[in-house]
Amino acid sequence: MHNYCTLFDSNYLTRGLAMYESLKKHSDNFHLYIFSFDDKSHKLLKILNLEFATVISLKKFEDKELLKVKGDRSAGEYCWTCTPSTIKYCIESYNLDACTYLDADLYFFSNPAVLIEEMDEKSVLITEHRYTDQYNQSATSGIYCVQFMTFKNNENGMKVLNWWRDACNDWCYARFEDGKFGDQKYLDDWTSRFDGVHVLKNLGGGVAPWNVQQYYLSSKSFHLIFYHFHNYKIFKNNKIELGNYKLNKNDIEILYKPYTRHLHKITKELIKIDSKNDYNGIVSNKPFHWKDPLRKLNRKIKGIYNIFDEQKLLGE
Repeated sequence: MHNYCTLFDSNYLTRGLAMYESLKKHSDNFHLYIFSFDDKSHKLLKILNLEFATVISLKKFEDKELLKVKGDRSAGEYCWTCTPSTIKYCIESYNLDACTYLDADLYFFSNPAVLIEEMDEKSVLITEHRYTDQYNQSATSGIYCVQFMTFKNNENGMKVLNWWRDACNDWCYARFEDGKFGDQKYLDDWTSRFDGVHVLKNLGGGVAPWNVQQYYLSSKSFHLIFYHFHNYKIFKNNKIELGNYKLNKNDIEILYKPYTRHLHKITKELIKIDSKNDYNGIVSNKPFHWKDPLRKLNRKIKGIYNIFDEQKLLGE
């Protein structure tokens, strides 16, 4: 049994469900602990009663230390702050041997168990960004990506996890400051700071918009395990932005079209339950109007916009 956890609010609910369903499709023995970060997502998830998932509300999860810093963080910063705490909560509350954190916008194309098994006797698994050279933001965003991380319930694993939780509670903001950025830059020195930390070697795990340029996905020699749909945005005018990294036609066909169809299918099912609320995080009709400083920086570096009509991505 492999145990996973994730966190999201109603704006990411369709993505979180797509991740769960892709995990269910490719995994033969797993359980996913979902931390619902608002009442709307919690209510709907409870109605869905997912077979291989446990839904945990903020009210049940939040402790005094988290509540103390909550008012000082944006919604996004608070999610980052909570990441190590969700893993710790699962391990301690459910007496797990290990727990793997998953970003809600991951999507599995094959069984991720092989990634966890690669750890062997190590206690912590982390994944590199593996940036394509032109997109390298290691200096500000970190060498490693908080997207797929495993912690074992042993001395070394919990030592790292508790250290990370304390660090994030102390400082976790969406800005680069004193060598820190969010929850992510803390990982940079883990291989030298701690014992038992393994860096994923399997290139099929951790494929993302910032490194997909390095891979030929349709090659029989490349085994894709998961893709990180970073900065996938849905707009009110039926436009979809795939981020502003260079993508080729192959990437669109293999990754983005199936993902868009899956999100669309989930949305149609959710409308049958609740037609009044948005569970896609639909944003304004102005795809380029962002307040996120990282996205502004990315646009200056890359200057690429991948904007598609929804129907084009839904088409065969």
